[in-house]
Amino acid sequence: MKRNLFVGIGANVLLLGLVSLLTDLSSEMVLPILPMYIAALGGTAFIVGLVGGLGDSIASILKVFSGYLSDRYGVRRPFVFGGYALAATAKLTLAFSTVWAHALASRSAERVGKGLREAPRDALVADSTEVGVRGAAFGLHRAMDTAGAVLGSLVAFVLIWFFDFEFKAIILACAVIAFVALLPLFKVREVRREPGKTGLAVAFRTLPPQLKWFVLVAGIFALGNFTYMFFILKAQDSFAGELSDKAALAIPILLYALYNLVYSLFSVPAGMISDKIGRGKVIVTGYLLFFATCFGFAFLQSLPLLVVLFVAYGLVHALVKGNERAYACDLGVDCARGTALGTLHMAIGLVALPGSLIAGALWERVDPGAAFIFGGVLALVAAVLMMRVVLRRPAAA
Repeated sequence: MKRNLFVGIGANVLLLGLVSLLTDLSSEMVLPILPMYIAALGGTAFIVGLVGGLGDSIASILKVFSGYLSDRYGVRRPFVFGGYALAATAKLTLAFSTVWAHALASRSAERVGKGLREAPRDALVADSTEVGVRGAAFGLHRAMDTAGAVLGSLVAFVLIWFFDFEFKAIILACAVIAFVALLPLFKVREVRREPGKTGLAVAFRTLPPQLKWFVLVAGIFALGNFTYMFFILKAQDSFAGELSDKAALAIPILLYALYNLVYSLFSVPAGMISDKIGRGKVIVTGYLLFFATCFGFAFLQSLPLLVVLFVAYGLVHALVKGNERAYACDLGVDCARGTALGTLHMAIGLVALPGSLIAGALWERVDPGAAFIFGGVLALVAAVLMMRVVLRRPAAA
């Protein structure tokens, strides 16, 4: 008898998914236009990398502390609400940027909000879910999150193509939606748990060695998985001079929406597959697919091939994002789940800045293709190292 997808998945997962859907609807109205917005404010490709990476690196420090503190005090909701509220406020300030430095500050503040909420939110998802369907729960959350991203990208396209909205007007509209997204959080309930009794240093030391190894591997992959903005710039550059300015702006937004659509549609199946065959194997597949995708972006640029590559880019994130989080929960211990997730997020976030800066420097000083080759090589290295984790833990890989 086929098991219902929602059996073992608590209402908190659906509510948090709704918050993520609305928040990403808001965010993704901005993200596909953000690299062009930065360029309009005077930013170069290196500045695009700086804006794309700095906020995540700042937020990474907060992720491990917010995850640990949510374990330490036995509460998740205040961190989750505070993070979403700060991000909504930062989006409002972004609309009033007049130089790229203002956009850098607003984007960084928005990422700080993400740092406050993400590890406690993911821990709350895990707390609200039975172990046997944890991969499906994280996949469902990522699917709802990314469904909002698809809608946001399409809304941005409609506002630009049909209504000739300026960037600032789109960003103001996104800020309003971000504040609306806070409402479902009032229905989210804490999952009763005992507060932790260990200090942060002790909590780190008690994390299993295999979890630490996995975090290292995920960090290597994240170093090459630089900001999405370069994928949009690549698409825009591919049509520069061949299409009208309006079309050269609109097509990358549609390709980005396609990426998010694929990411959304395949997140739940990827999580369910990982529940059955092992998360490690699915993650390795995602790393190898990113290797192939990056080399495709490095050497190919026709519209049909870019469509295929953006589909592959979406599949990569469907295979990797939710399953990395679920795998960290599997390798960790219940009493330090927030710390385990925070450690994973910290490692990924800390390499976001150097990864994006390296990609930006390669883009400007060598060739745009060199940035993608850099990402592909690191993905291959991560896949090889990840196989060691899978082989050493076959039962839960």
